[in-house]
Amino acid sequence: MKMLKTIVVAVAALLSNLSASATLQKLKLAPDSLTLKDAFEGKFFIGTALNLDQIWERDAAAVAVVKKHFNSIVAENCMKSMFLQPQEGVFDFKDADRFVLFGEKNKMQIIGHTLIWHSQTPDWFFVDKNGKEVSRDVLIARMQKHIHTVVSRYKGRVYGWDVVNEAILDNGEWRKSKFYEIIGPQFIELAFKFAHEADPNAELYYNDYSTAVPEKRKGIIEMIRQVKAAGGRVSGIGMQEHNALDNPPIDEVEKTILGFAGLDAKVMVTEMDISVLPHVRPNMGAEIGEQYAYSKEMNPYEKGLPAKKMDELGRRYVSFFKLYLKHKDKISRVTLWGVGDGDSWKNGWPIPGRTDYPLLFDRNYQPKPFLKDITSLTQKKKK
Repeated sequence: MKMLKTIVVAVAALLSNLSASATLQKLKLAPDSLTLKDAFEGKFFIGTALNLDQIWERDAAAVAVVKKHFNSIVAENCMKSMFLQPQEGVFDFKDADRFVLFGEKNKMQIIGHTLIWHSQTPDWFFVDKNGKEVSRDVLIARMQKHIHTVVSRYKGRVYGWDVVNEAILDNGEWRKSKFYEIIGPQFIELAFKFAHEADPNAELYYNDYSTAVPEKRKGIIEMIRQVKAAGGRVSGIGMQEHNALDNPPIDEVEKTILGFAGLDAKVMVTEMDISVLPHVRPNMGAEIGEQYAYSKEMNPYEKGLPAKKMDELGRRYVSFFKLYLKHKDKISRVTLWGVGDGDSWKNGWPIPGRTDYPLLFDRNYQPKPFLKDITSLTQKKKK
């Protein structure tokens, strides 16, 4: 009996040592094996945009990466008005329903994108049956119906909505969209009002690109102040962060974070990618209507990204994530605009046919060498 007790104690000690050894080994491997969502847990959500192959789980490799690394998702296209309501009063929720179901099944934060946007809005929205421009009252009624129908369908399921997208130009002036021309600047206030009516508990965001451009930042801040003063419930402001290797300057991005946070609103990075390709023009933003002709010199990495350029991309990503961590008390989410390089819209914009490498995972959904440098930013350095 005594011998049996001794054996039991010895086995327990061995198992304990093995467990401790395994824990130490895990800690030792942590910088390389940490997932993005685990590394930034308790700091901010890490999100990605999903295309239809990922939403419907037809792309197994991409879906595996999404489930492993991300805890927040946004629909890249299927919740835009041209897809949800292609004809007046005719709604198609098949893809959007699947997107929300995917997020719920995987216990992810679900973001709706986007309710009101000058682009990818169906033409019928702004004209009557005779093709003439509708009145202010008609457009407001159409906007209200669209927002109420979409937001109420996912009430309590979608965490937050990009209510209005890209209403301010780089020079700080209002974009003269059809919404602006027909309704006036009040269209933003109304959009937030309608969204809040449809789901009082959902977070509501304004979302824009090139927010580090001083004139644009100033214009956005002034616009948000006006909307909030009029009673618009703006929960947060999204910085799209479609960046380049040398633009925008990090210090200007920091000024934007501080400026937006000063509006009593959450700050979030909503559509991040970093292009390695040559600029078509200075301060290139994300205006999808811009298109330029293909030329070989503007597509230098067709056969692959040189190691030196990959290192440069890695350093740039690390510098941004360092900034986001510095302001983790203000930033609630960092979302990459796509899963792997092959999914990125940057391959065809603003020059069709180019090959870009703007995301954290390559075309085979393998992590880029610098991913571990990003995840290790959150680990305490040993003395």
